[in-house]
Formats: sequence, C-alpha cells, structure tokens
Amino acid sequence: MTDEADPNSRAVPTGRAARAARMGGLAGGVLGSAAAAGARQLMQGRKPTPRDMFLTPSNAHRLTRELSQMRGAAMKMGQLLSLEAGDLLTPELAAVLRPLQAQAHFMPPAQLKQVLTKAWGADFTKRYRKFDVRPIAAASIGQVHRAQTHDGRYLAIKVQYPGIRDSIDSDLRNLASLLRVSGMMPRGLDLKPLLEDARAQLHEEADYEHEARSLRRFGELLKDDPDFIVPTVDDDLSSRDILAMTFIPSVPIDTLEDAVHTTRNRMAERLITLMMREVFEFHLVQSDPNFANFRWQPETGKLVLLDFGATRALSPDLVARSRAILRPSLDNDLPAIADALRNLGLLSDALPEKTRADILDMVEMANAPMLHPRGFNFGDTSLVAHLRDRGLALGRDRSIQHIPPTDVLYLQRKAAGLFLLATRLRAHINLRDLFQRYA
Repeated sequence: MTDEADPNSRAVPTGRAARAARMGGLAGGVLGSAAAAGARQLMQGRKPTPRDMFLTPSNAHRLTRELSQMRGAAMKMGQLLSLEAGDLLTPELAAVLRPLQAQAHFMPPAQLKQVLTKAWGADFTKRYRKFDVRPIAAASIGQVHRAQTHDGRYLAIKVQYPGIRDSIDSDLRNLASLLRVSGMMPRGLDLKPLLEDARAQLHEEADYEHEARSLRRFGELLKDDPDFIVPTVDDDLSSRDILAMTFIPSVPIDTLEDAVHTTRNRMAERLITLMMREVFEFHLVQSDPNFANFRWQPETGKLVLLDFGATRALSPDLVARSRAILRPSLDNDLPAIADALRNLGLLSDALPEKTRADILDMVEMANAPMLHPRGFNFGDTSLVAHLRDRGLALGRDRSIQHIPPTDVLYLQRKAAGLFLLATRLRAHINLRDLFQRYA
C-alpha cells in the first residue's frame, strides 16, 4: 500500500523545523484567505468582521485538514479545545475543530517500517506469525495494529508516530500563535493554563511506559469485576514508543444502539457507575470519553476498556469538592449547587451577573436527570438540544473570559461524554439511586 493508494495514508511530518514550516504554511494560507475574504466584502460595500474574514469555509477545511495530517500535539490540542474550551470558543470555531474528534490519517507502510525497525530491529517481522500493516485504529498520537505471535497469541500493537514527543512544545506554541493572530480566539482570553496542562498531559500520553503503568493499575482495580475487561501489557514488546497488549475481540460500543433496551440501559449504567468509582473510590480517572475507548462483547455482555494514556490521578481535595456537589444536586438546591461550582472553579464571581444567571439556568436544566425518581430517559433528546442551544448562546457571549481549572475540566469532559453516550444508546437510568451511593 502506498500513499497514493489510500487517501487516509499520509506520512507524519517529523522534526520541529518541518512541523513549524507546515504550521507556518497553514498560518499563511489562513491569513491570505482572510485577506481575500475581507477584500471581497469591502468591494460589496460591507465592513468585514474578523470572524467573517477568518472563519470562511475554505479556512475551516484548511485548518481541519492540516491538523489531521500533522497529528501529534497540533491535532490533539485542536481536539482538546473543541471539548474543554467549547463554551469559550466562538461557535463557528468550535464547529471547525469538532471534526478532529473523528479524523486521523495513518502512516504509510514505508514510514511504519522505519518506526518498527528503530524500535525492534531490522528483523522485527520474525517476531510475528502475522502483522497487519493496515491499522485497526488511528488517533492523534499513534495508531494500532493487530498482530499474532508464533505461539498463537493475538496482540494489539500501539505505535507512536515518529517525532511526536519532541515536537509537542513547539506544536502547541505554533498553534496558539495561529489562533491568536487569526483573531479566532476571544480577545483577552488567557490560554496559558490550558496550554500548560495540555502540554503536560500530551507528554504523558506520548510516554507509552506511563500508559502501560495506568493500564496495569486499572487491570488490578477491575480484575474481580465481572462487567469489564482490561487488556494486559506484553512487557517484552513494549517500550516508550510501542505499547503491546492483548487483543480482545469486541465490537464498537455504538453497535449497542440496535440491542434490546435492557442491554442498552445496563451498559450505559455500568459506564456511569464506573466513573463514580473512578472518582470516589479509585481517585484515578481515565479522562478521555471518546466512544472508541469503550467496546462491547455481545457474547459475554462485558465492556472492554481501552486507551489509558489520559489517565489522571485525583487529589483528595478535588475528590472532596466533587462529592460536595452531589447532595445539593439530589436536593435541587441551586444556591448550594452554585457554591459547589465556585469551589470547583466552574463558576466565577468575576462573570457578569446575567452570565452567572444563564450558567445556573443551564445547570438547573442539566440537573433534571437527577430528579426523576423512576429514572431518566436519555432517549428524549430534547434536553440535549436545549443544552446545546443555550451553550451556543453562551459561546457567543464575549464577556466570558474564564477558564476553569484543567483537572476539573477533564472530569467535566468525561461526564459530558458519558451523557452523550447514554443519549446515543437511548438508555433509561436511575441516576438518583446511583448518585445516592456517593453523596
């Protein structure tokens, strides 16, 4: 297979200089397109705004295409911004970045061979009876291949893209500069805390030895749980750039959409319960709610958990502040909920009074699933639609210049992802009973 044979097979740009040049070309293209758009509007007798100039369809396509081809921190930061800062970005920019959640090219065979030769030596093919060149998954940091050892074991081999670790810091600086110079970020918004935490997280995710430790830890925590399966690490084949683990046959979790309602309810409830255990028992959270990280075994009814690169340890203080919001939520005590949100850094008194009121209205709306004594039907998508509309309205509010603490944002991301998954599965869950256990 060659680059030309498959449009999704693209070599990863390596080296800080090459990646900086690629980002510079992207910036030049964006700025040039913006200038042309502004000139067209002036000729038509209209005064262009920065949003109109920069967020054109051609620039949207250019940004998502280039970030998905570059992979690494550039693509990952685009993904994080579309999730963590979704209510801070303009709705248009959030929509531009959102497709990065599902886009990733994979390395062509020649580049893959170079990476594996560097990791295992020129005779690496002798280690396997079979090694599938085409990956079964591709993301921002690496791609996953299926292989079979000579003793018959099937493995999932996670291969990091070359040069990704060394380019993390420069990628983030260059992307932040592009967003600022283009005017696509709100003026005065301080991205430094989010960028610094993203930098630290990306360095952890790019260290597969770190992920292997998290994988082993979750395997130990869930070894006696009849509902979940966690892959085991093959230490002999793993390194900082390669993570080899057992391949567990399973199907994507969204295939549960066609399952009977009792199965859909049970699987969604298991994942929400697992997050509660992660926060309040384990103090360790796999913070990436990407649907691809959860799979299902129809024959056993078990859920398979994947990708522990974004595992985050929680401080006792954060766990206590997270627990403090449960009882007010169960009681629908809005003043107490507001106090808990302030303690978590999700609500700031520096925001205009109307903005705080709008946020609390959304919180009250989002709290509705907790108040149903017979459970909440996530199949009724009207709540999701209302929250989305209110979120878009807040996203257009330029008075919001507040980014909450990043450790809280990761919990918020995980909870929001599971909410969307339950909606996708049209699950009916008694959240009140579930949350009562930890309140």
